[in-house]
Amino acid sequence: MSIRAVVWDVDDTLFDYRGADRIGMGLHLAAEGLLAAHDSVEQAIDRWREVTDAQWARFSAGEVDFQGQRRDRVRVFLGEELTDAEADAWFQRYIAHYETAWSLFPDVLPALDALAASHRHAVLSNSSIHVQDHKLRVLGVHDRFEVILCAAELGVSKPEAGAFLAACDALELDPHQVAYVGDHPEIDGRGAADAGLLSVWIAREGMYATVEAPDGTHRIASLAELPTILGADTRFGAPSTFG
Repeated sequence: MSIRAVVWDVDDTLFDYRGADRIGMGLHLAAEGLLAAHDSVEQAIDRWREVTDAQWARFSAGEVDFQGQRRDRVRVFLGEELTDAEADAWFQRYIAHYETAWSLFPDVLPALDALAASHRHAVLSNSSIHVQDHKLRVLGVHDRFEVILCAAELGVSKPEAGAFLAACDALELDPHQVAYVGDHPEIDGRGAADAGLLSVWIAREGMYATVEAPDGTHRIASLAELPTILGADTRFGAPSTFG
């Protein structure tokens, strides 16, 4: 059966999250007078990314709520016992810098345009609807998606099958009629494949260069490759040339 809808991840798939995060945090640390506490700007940003990944894993595991993981990111990064209000204020000052660097990847709009007439579109993100709804509006693509689902409201996160199946249910389509496009080989790639969706892993230049695509996952380097995969779903025939 042909693919009728594409469900998209947001951060580092549509939106250059890592690029915006690095620029925004660099500006924020300079404004806060915190660069001297680190060997370099890059070292400070890498530490922020390490803390973010660890706290996000706690959120995905249900150990802390969305706002709590933000506060704990600040506390761990600074090594200070801040009140909730103090942690929230620090994070909001960071967000102000981070948002100035928001941008879509250059292959996003051409891909959405190419697929606009042939496929329905939705979003499934391991974030919150408050964050991603705002982000998609600022980036000018909110109206491209008929459904926007996020883990904080769903109560289940990728790579759990329930997250992907919730997106299929919202579209009123069976999993084998839906493709999922995301940037993480396990959370997105393997998770979507295991849930029965057509799984497309976008491994952009410099990301996961030595990582093999999980079984059942199509690996692409650019969204320009996506229309070909969706037009020739080969899971039930010859193997895809994209691997």
